[in-house]
Amino acid sequence: MSPAAENHAEDHAENYAEGHAEGQPAGRGVEDHARARIVTDAPLSNPVPVALRYDPAGSPGAVCFAFPGDNEWTFPRDLLESGLRAPARRGDVEVWPCGRAQTVLEFHSPDGVAVVQFDNSPLVRFLRHTYATDARAAPHPAGTS
Repeated sequence: MSPAAENHAEDHAENYAEGHAEGQPAGRGVEDHARARIVTDAPLSNPVPVALRYDPAGSPGAVCFAFPGDNEWTFPRDLLESGLRAPARRGDVEVWPCGRAQTVLEFHSPDGVAVVQFDNSPLVRFLRHTYATDARAAPHPAGTS
């Protein structure tokens, strides 16, 4: 990520970190892992690990993508889901499909843009896990489980 995008990402980290003790897991939330490629003009780029987080108690309806170096971006889960099928943008995050098997996320800050490419599989799996967490947390009518 560019230094400008990294600084802006730190602002987003505060949204996710609220309500969590430092170093503690997100409780009933989800944390999956994926590898992404930072898109640059360099001929080759090494994949970077990304933690995909969802905490329905702390930020309902929002997902957090945590990159190395404490760079985190929090944005609506439905933006990620929409962006898997067609270009979508909300605020400073843009998501669009790239071919049949990849998705691009673009993070905008006042000082620059970071473009990151993911395989679809871990993103789809992550979304399934977030919805499964919501289903488990939903209250069940009396007499059912």
